[in-house]
Amino acid sequence: MAPPSRAIRRIQKEISDLNANPIEGISYEPVDDNLFNWKCSIKGASDSPYKGGTFSFKLTLPEDFPFKAPTVTFTTKIYHPGINDEGGICVPILRDQWKPSITLATVLSVIQEKVNNPSADDPFEPEIAAQLKNDKGAFLSTAREWTKKYA
Repeated sequence: MAPPSRAIRRIQKEISDLNANPIEGISYEPVDDNLFNWKCSIKGASDSPYKGGTFSFKLTLPEDFPFKAPTVTFTTKIYHPGINDEGGICVPILRDQWKPSITLATVLSVIQEKVNNPSADDPFEPEIAAQLKNDKGAFLSTAREWTKKYA
């Protein structure tokens, strides 16, 4: 069954809006001209432990977009309390706070913010969150090491 044209129109509008107002440090493009599967990347901010790294992720839009949230899976390993070993990211707007009015630009900005500002709150990786909270120096050192090694 083909995806609804309403979803395709919305995605095309979102791409047009993103192209008109690019988000610094983020790249995105549909995979093989499939508007529902994107490959994206975020550059680590200069003031984050991920400085100098580029972190790739897949963004998959459901056929009933925008009524269901996209899924995001990081393909670059990252030492982060909010991103697990499988590449899942813990962001409320991709779970229970999703609304059809949320734009892909907002999703990408929130992911960028989450990556560059690791927080021990609402963690996907409790051990990493505990280290961030209790031994920030060790956390920062490991995050920088992983960034050099994987990103």
